[in-house]
Amino acid sequence: MESVIELQHVYKAFKGFELKDLSISVKKGFVTGFIGGNGAGKSTTIKLIMNLLQPDSGTISIFGMDLKKNEKEIKQRIGFVFDSNIFYENITLTEMKEIIKPAYRKWDDSLFDQYVDMFELPLKKNLKTFSKGMKMKASLTIALSHHAELIIMDEPTSGLDPIFRSELLDILRNLIQNGERTIFFSTHITTDLDRIADYITFIHNGQHIFTKEYYKIEEEFAIVKGGPNLLDRDTEQEFIGIRKTNHGFRALTANKQRIENIFGDTVIIEKPTLEDIMLYTKKGEERDARSYS
Repeated sequence: MESVIELQHVYKAFKGFELKDLSISVKKGFVTGFIGGNGAGKSTTIKLIMNLLQPDSGTISIFGMDLKKNEKEIKQRIGFVFDSNIFYENITLTEMKEIIKPAYRKWDDSLFDQYVDMFELPLKKNLKTFSKGMKMKASLTIALSHHAELIIMDEPTSGLDPIFRSELLDILRNLIQNGERTIFFSTHITTDLDRIADYITFIHNGQHIFTKEYYKIEEEFAIVKGGPNLLDRDTEQEFIGIRKTNHGFRALTANKQRIENIFGDTVIIEKPTLEDIMLYTKKGEERDARSYS
C-alpha cells in the first residue's frame, strides 16, 4: 500500500524534550488520526513534515520525494489547516484568495467558488468578523482549492461547536471517497476520530507507540475490571497501565485474547476509548518509573 508520508528514524531535540527515533507511515487514500497527550510531540512532528523544523537526524519523504530536496514541489500538493487563524484579518476572503492564488499552479477558481457556496462564506466581509467556525471553513476552502492531494490538519475541531464539528467530519469523509486524497488529522478530541479515522498513529513522550487500523485497536485493546485479589506482581505485568482502588482495579491491555485466557470470567472486559489508551499508557510509564527508582 502506497505511503504519502514517511518518517524514518527521525530525531529532534529541544531543551527538555526529544522526538526519539520516530518512524511513521501515512497511507494514501485514508484518514490517519494523530493522537498523543499535551507535549507528546504532535505539533513538532507536523512542523517537521511541513519543513518548518528540520530533524537533527533521520529522513522525511512525502509523495515518495525527499522533503529537503523537493519542498516546493511537495507543498504544491499539500493543503494545511491550522487550529488558529492564519489570514490577514483586515481584508476580505476574496482579497485573501488573490494573495494566495499565485502560489499554486493548480489553483482552481471554480473549486474555490464551489466551497465558498457550500460553506456559505461571505466574500466581502473582513476576515476579523468571521467566527472560529467560519475561519475554519475559510482555511479548508483555501486548502482544497488547489486540488491538494494531502490535507494536514492540526487540531481543526478545537473550540468548534458540536454541530459544526459534525458537519466538518462529514465533509472530510466525503473528500477521501475517491481514494486519491489523504488526510492526516492531529487532534486531542479523540471522539472525532471515532467517526472518520481509518488508522490511528499514537505518540507518547516523543516516541511512536503504534500505528494501527482503527478496527484492530478494538480487537486487540481492552479495559479490564476486576477485584483486588486478582492482582499480584506477575498479573500486573500483563497490563499497560492500572488504576487501583480499595474495591478493585481498572486496567488496559493490548492483548485482549491473552487476558481472557488468563482471567476467564473473573474479570469484566470492555471496549477502550482512545483517551483510555493515552491515559493508561501514561500510568504505565509512571509505574515503570517508580519500579526503577
